[in-house]
Amino acid sequence: MKIEILTTGNEIMSGTVIDRNSAHIAAKLEEAGFSVMRHTCVGDNIEDLVLVLHEIGSRSDAALVTGGLGPTPDDLTARAAATSLGVDLVLDLTSLRGVENYFKTRNRTMPDSNKKQAMLPRGAKIILNPVGTAPGFMLKIDRCLFFFLPGVPFEMQKMLSDTVLAQLEKLRGDVFEYNMTRTISTFGLAESATAERLTGISGMFPEINFGFRAKFPEIQIKLYGKGKNKEALHQYMDKAAAAVIEEIGDEVFSKDESSMEAVVGRLLLKENATIAVAESCTGGLISHLLTNVPGSSNYFLFSGVTYSNEAKQKVLGVSSEILEQYGAVHEYTAKEMAVGVRRIAASDYGIATSGIAGPDGGTDEKPVGTVCIGVATRRSTQGFRFFFPFNSRGRNKKIFAMKALDILRRELLFKAQS
Repeated sequence: MKIEILTTGNEIMSGTVIDRNSAHIAAKLEEAGFSVMRHTCVGDNIEDLVLVLHEIGSRSDAALVTGGLGPTPDDLTARAAATSLGVDLVLDLTSLRGVENYFKTRNRTMPDSNKKQAMLPRGAKIILNPVGTAPGFMLKIDRCLFFFLPGVPFEMQKMLSDTVLAQLEKLRGDVFEYNMTRTISTFGLAESATAERLTGISGMFPEINFGFRAKFPEIQIKLYGKGKNKEALHQYMDKAAAAVIEEIGDEVFSKDESSMEAVVGRLLLKENATIAVAESCTGGLISHLLTNVPGSSNYFLFSGVTYSNEAKQKVLGVSSEILEQYGAVHEYTAKEMAVGVRRIAASDYGIATSGIAGPDGGTDEKPVGTVCIGVATRRSTQGFRFFFPFNSRGRNKKIFAMKALDILRRELLFKAQS
């Protein structure tokens, strides 16, 4: 069954608003075993809307349309659908009662302009909106069954799950094919290097499509499979994922789309261990990432952004001799920062960063993109130096933080395996 997604609105076309509706719809359709063949976006222009409705109607079996069902003059979707069919817009009393009840239950008077939302193409079947004012509707244009939904995300999502997916199941009938996706998250290899490593793997699993997504600073390997037997497909996907993980090795940090910080958090919980963080160049980003994970209070104890040398000395106890001889950006300094923050918090692990995020401040010896990372544990203290060739302050801070978390992840895995 051929399905398309159409998003409408000048704000989407111009990039003022990011189109998250299409991504949500596509993901839910994939989960339900449907394949989306095309995404289209068109602005608030009646002629363009009518044209694209006919184009989709001539080639697809079903289409989901979002946006343009509001009360303002630029909400043109219902009129475009009526024009496409050559019918009038008529007042749908069920829709009108729904809009009126929305305002009534909130002790508000319905503006006259909202009556426009109950004007639907003659012959359309209403899709109730239990959480907003804009009713949706479905109708057939040419060979295609269209589902028109509001652009407000939580309204669209509710109507999609309550009504549209069930209607698509009826339309599909007995023709069914399971869709499965696996996402393997990696850090430490470029996208091209990751793809090269998997050249032989893709040939071993011809029924799976392999894709790559650069989600800086990580690379996600996507596996897409289809099949009529759910259990057989599940086993085949697991086998392919295992082959990918074996080939990529330690650079794989997640096989369930978990973030690096979530993976580190799980490892800390498993060890019943705690962490404290001292940051200079990352400015609190590592601490922000770690504490973004629900339940992080079980392992996260303390954070200090010691940007100046004076703060490194007074708060963390970094020696003046180390700073004078080696400078703030050095493995020895990062090691002392990690030791100091671990001591202050009485934590099991301490990590620290000091580097040059740029775009200025670099030297020949320590160019922009240099970061030093310290890790202190009960049994050892280590310092590392890395160079990342980015001249963007934001990208450098992200990759510095990710590298520090990855070092901690590897340390935790080593501890668990030893």
